[in-house]
Amino acid sequence: MIVGLGVDIVHVSRIRHWLANPGLVERFFHPDEIAAVRGKGNSAALSLAARFAAKEALGKALGSGLAGMKLKEIQVINNFNGKPDILLYGDALRRLEATGGKKVHLSLTHESENAVAVVVIED
Repeated sequence: MIVGLGVDIVHVSRIRHWLANPGLVERFFHPDEIAAVRGKGNSAALSLAARFAAKEALGKALGSGLAGMKLKEIQVINNFNGKPDILLYGDALRRLEATGGKKVHLSLTHESENAVAVVVIED
């Protein structure tokens, strides 16, 4: 059964601004997310925008937004085939458990200036 659904869109220019300002990216992303995109050159901002959209979409799917949790507690990874997935830690994980959610499904898409994420939480 579906417990929650969330969608979000992020303009890539917002993330480009963060990349140009030391410390901003580290404030919002798990260290492994940053490491995964650092070697992507010009597409790093696009990858981070998709990951940030996933975090926002998760907050919407939880029904509570992101208040009370750190964005670093939400990590977007890619499996061996490139499929995106979400790992949760700390307060983010506790918030998921409080909804009765057990599985988080994630879909990402992006083009030159926008990144979109859809999250479905299932019990």
